[in-house]
Amino acid sequence: MAKSYEFVTLDVFTDRRFGGNPLAVIADARGLDTATMQALAGEFNLSETTFVLPPDDPRHTAKVRIFTPSAEIGFAGHPNIGTAWMLAAQGRDTHGRLTFEGGSGLVEIDVERDRGELRMCRLMTPKALRLSAAPDAADLAPCAGLEAGDIRQTDVASVGLDCVCAEVAVEVLARAAPDASAFRAVADRWLGPQGRFMLCLYARDGNQLRSRVFGPLYGVTEDPACGSATAALAGLLLERDGAQSNQLVMQMGEEIGRPSVLHTGAQRGDDGVRVWLAGQCVEMTRGTVFL
Repeated sequence: MAKSYEFVTLDVFTDRRFGGNPLAVIADARGLDTATMQALAGEFNLSETTFVLPPDDPRHTAKVRIFTPSAEIGFAGHPNIGTAWMLAAQGRDTHGRLTFEGGSGLVEIDVERDRGELRMCRLMTPKALRLSAAPDAADLAPCAGLEAGDIRQTDVASVGLDCVCAEVAVEVLARAAPDASAFRAVADRWLGPQGRFMLCLYARDGNQLRSRVFGPLYGVTEDPACGSATAALAGLLLERDGAQSNQLVMQMGEEIGRPSVLHTGAQRGDDGVRVWLAGQCVEMTRGTVFL
């Protein structure tokens, strides 16, 4: 007999339907093996799908596994924010706090309410900022259909998932177009035959940012709103500016009809640069998967 699993989809990093980044959440994934989770993520064909499992430590809220259409990843922003929103709507938070066991470590999420209504979910990234060298502009530019002169600076930044960050002028963002074959060629040279990377193109105007994130090697041609890249970028810019803390607003998704707003910030601490990320969500659908 077929077994059924309930799911919810949400639009994440938006306060209106048909904006933000869609997410599917299997609220009780007990009984699903890794191969089936990956197949379901491919079936939903969204940037990510999450699977909620009982935590290893009963003091925590849940274990959350995150899959793109082609790979499992240890950390991402919009899956954690969206999953937290859904569980908080079910009353699963404890005094406004949820703790997820993720592939890159514990993710602490605070839930803000206004007169009982969910207003915002805010997470702390599981790892402190880590920076490393990225391929140069001449290598990366073809991945986005650009010329080397379009890219001002490149870095790899991570707060749980590596992201290649490349600064460009705002007018360059509109004409960028991902090229999967160029991504594969760069990954083969840089990371090896099984390597994958995401590319975040960003333009900055003070504390206001715009970006586009491409990840065709993860099965995501363009991510409407990428929390892991946004959070990593907040830490990167803090290091570059030499400040003690920052607070930024990221605009994403306009180019593909999914306008999104992500709030983020970084601060220096004893264990390095730590980053927070926050946003709103809208529930879109509920349904049942039969397996």
